[in-house]
Amino acid sequence: MKLSALIRGLAAASVIALTGQAVQAQNLFAPVARVDDSVVTEFEVQQRQIFMKLLNAPDSGREATIDSLIDDRLRSKAVAQAGLEITPEGLQAGLEDFASRAQLTADEFIKALEQSGVARETFRDFVANSLSWRELVRARYGRSVTVSEADIDRALGNTRSNGTGIRVLLSEIIIPAPPPQAARVMALAERIAQSKSEAEFSRYAGQYSATASRGRGGRMPWTPLENLPPALHPIILALGTGDVTAPLPITNAVALFQLRGIEETGAPSQSFSQIEYAAYYIPGGRSEAALQEAAKIRSKVDVCDDLYGIAKGQPEEVLERGGKAPGDIPQDIAIELAKLDPGESSTALTRADGQTLVFLMLCSRTAEANAEATREDVISALRQRKLQGYADLLMEQLRADARIQKP
Repeated sequence: MKLSALIRGLAAASVIALTGQAVQAQNLFAPVARVDDSVVTEFEVQQRQIFMKLLNAPDSGREATIDSLIDDRLRSKAVAQAGLEITPEGLQAGLEDFASRAQLTADEFIKALEQSGVARETFRDFVANSLSWRELVRARYGRSVTVSEADIDRALGNTRSNGTGIRVLLSEIIIPAPPPQAARVMALAERIAQSKSEAEFSRYAGQYSATASRGRGGRMPWTPLENLPPALHPIILALGTGDVTAPLPITNAVALFQLRGIEETGAPSQSFSQIEYAAYYIPGGRSEAALQEAAKIRSKVDVCDDLYGIAKGQPEEVLERGGKAPGDIPQDIAIELAKLDPGESSTALTRADGQTLVFLMLCSRTAEANAEATREDVISALRQRKLQGYADLLMEQLRADARIQKP
């Protein structure tokens, strides 16, 4: 931003801010609020209003400005009581950093402010108050703020997409179909696809499905459409309520879905750039011994990293872990992952022609909006967010303890 353009903007802001304030201008140093033993003056209010309009602050009205200056008094008192002090070098660095947002040096920014009627002390005090308060919060609460791996994974999975989300209510049937049984299973699946009611489909699920939902008649909870494999989206959206998909061949199995409900959530839709999962392979397919081993593993693991301990001392190929774009994930795995939250697992799938059971675990989902974010970026952002929570609580306490008067 050029200096001349900033000055013009500041001049316009000062005119707007001072409109209707001629009466108050007669006594600029009259108190407009008292905070314990200190006062907020009319001069400070007018100065801060002009300054806030420059910053395009969402609320630079008179009452909001007075409240903001009251908070500044409370912050300054708390900082003084804590014995904290910003060094001249630290303050200058803060002024330069603030001015750099307008592509100006601190001196250029101050000159522009002064030409628009804003004293350099107004700018200096604003920055000094912010810096010293931030140091107080860090000193008081910094050791209390921890960021776990789960916190990071959740943050990476969040997105602020503006699209409207869709969720679907499905029932599922996944029937194991190792090669010797593939033809027979496909014929059965064709018959199930002709189901005329939810009750009929549920009976088939209870009888033939290999998923954990078989005990619920195959009924899945409401599921965001974006959690399902991309290839399934048009198939599911083409169904009417009660309709069943044609049999969908997947690795060593056949899948069918019945639509029980669909709705727009009004919440933002999500788009994931990567889904990380782990697959631990257990010999024996869907035998009782293999399923019992899977249940034993489930009781010992909470996150994907725990599977390294389970696989220790075994051949490297017994455990696979990695992240892939949703469209690159095998469809049978993607279907199972759609039902899981991070840390949850599935034993519905097999490999090696049905001779190997897959213990599948969802590690994390990374939102497309966060694809470029590093874990270090996320840690820093989460720490700041948690510190802000502590800061808000401290400010509430300071307000409650102070004597605040507005004439």
